[in-house]
Amino acid sequence: MCQRLYGTSSFRVQGRWRQPVALRGAAFRACSNNQEKGNVMGNKYQSKIRRGIVMPLQQFIRREKSARVVLGLSVVVAILLANSPWSEEYFHLFEHKVGFVFNGEPYLYYSLHHWINDGLMSMFFFVVGLELKREFIGGELANPGNTVLPIGAAVAGMLVPALIYAVFNVGTPSAVGWGIPMATDIAFSLAIVYALGDRVPLAAKVFLTSLAIVDDLGAVVVIALFYTSEISFVNIAVGLAFLGVMFAANKMGVKNVVFYGLLGIGGVWTAFLMSGIHATIAAVLAAFVIPADARLPEHLYLTRAANNLRKFAGIKPNNVSTLEEEQVKVISDMMNDTRDAIPPSQRLEHAMHPFVSFVVMPVFALANAGVSFAGLDVQEVFSTNVAPGVALGLFIGKPLGIALSVYLLVRLGIAKKTEALTPRRIVGLGFLASIGFTMSMFISTLAFTDDTMLMQAKLGIFAASIAGGVVGYRLLKA
Repeated sequence: MCQRLYGTSSFRVQGRWRQPVALRGAAFRACSNNQEKGNVMGNKYQSKIRRGIVMPLQQFIRREKSARVVLGLSVVVAILLANSPWSEEYFHLFEHKVGFVFNGEPYLYYSLHHWINDGLMSMFFFVVGLELKREFIGGELANPGNTVLPIGAAVAGMLVPALIYAVFNVGTPSAVGWGIPMATDIAFSLAIVYALGDRVPLAAKVFLTSLAIVDDLGAVVVIALFYTSEISFVNIAVGLAFLGVMFAANKMGVKNVVFYGLLGIGGVWTAFLMSGIHATIAAVLAAFVIPADARLPEHLYLTRAANNLRKFAGIKPNNVSTLEEEQVKVISDMMNDTRDAIPPSQRLEHAMHPFVSFVVMPVFALANAGVSFAGLDVQEVFSTNVAPGVALGLFIGKPLGIALSVYLLVRLGIAKKTEALTPRRIVGLGFLASIGFTMSMFISTLAFTDDTMLMQAKLGIFAASIAGGVVGYRLLKA
């Protein structure tokens, strides 16, 4: 830009146009000052945007509790929309069908509600599968001796609620909903525990976390075995074949996440979606065959990182905003090494977690949490035993099953518990485990096609989850 000023106010000397030195210097200084002012102003506005918008947004997304806040707000918005003047439009929105039509024949032609529950929620269950695999390899579930108590508590915490529901609904069409009160919403229950801070000791947090992980695994098994439609064994075989290719590639050392993504979505997930088995099961199975070992071992990564840092330090800087070509190459090598040092399973888990937390789960809540109270008739709510079965299964069955199993396992010498797990804390954690919300709502959409029963199940889930959260919070806070 400053070079253009040299063409002004010139005079001819020996056939050439010249510019006075003083004028040339003054023009260059003036231009440079203007450029510096422009840069300062630009940097000032960029800094304000970064500090005022970008950084707070990044910090909000990185906080685990932020996702739970967004999920809670989504539930509230869904209920408000379902009871607003736009309720008809709200419910009709998710009935629109989306898919492919080829030669007049529809393929994968499902409602928006179906795509959310089978498509978006598959991403959630894929991340759950990755987390479960990590826990089995090096987490809370890696040591069998430490898992007896939470596994036993989780199993009893699923069986007792199912039994209570069955007692209320045995021999009726609503009996199929026995799996609804078995589930625990890990996001909300852990949010309350961590909100209590130091009032809840680490041992109690680890116990609830392990219990919730096993509970998630149990929910996956229940969905796979009991909440499926007509099964196409041909499509199951195709899906398992793709899964076998992914497993073989893992054993052969293939670490490319794009390869696993194409086979997982285009092969396993699509085949399971068309098989009748819920597509979320395909997501969990695909997660289990993603490589959990890195291409670049830790010791080799440390050596190469140190060498690259020395190379970078040895390159003479050019004192401008851009880098030298050698510097770019070294940084590129460091980035590639860093990527190869992270196992593909953890890379995917880390990359997908924000999207699942801030998009998938809120959208699921918006699509499924809406319950209209307009013209709600008490007789209609209790026309079946779905609502009391779900509510009592969660609110009574969960804490009863967990507390009773812990007492028996310790009493019989099968498991040991730390002093931090007092009876009051165990019962309090049991009530927090009665928060069903998203997982229970998800199973209810699989169990019921009748709108009245689905509404009754949601009301039971809301009542038990709110009551369980309040009681659990008070017990653990004292």
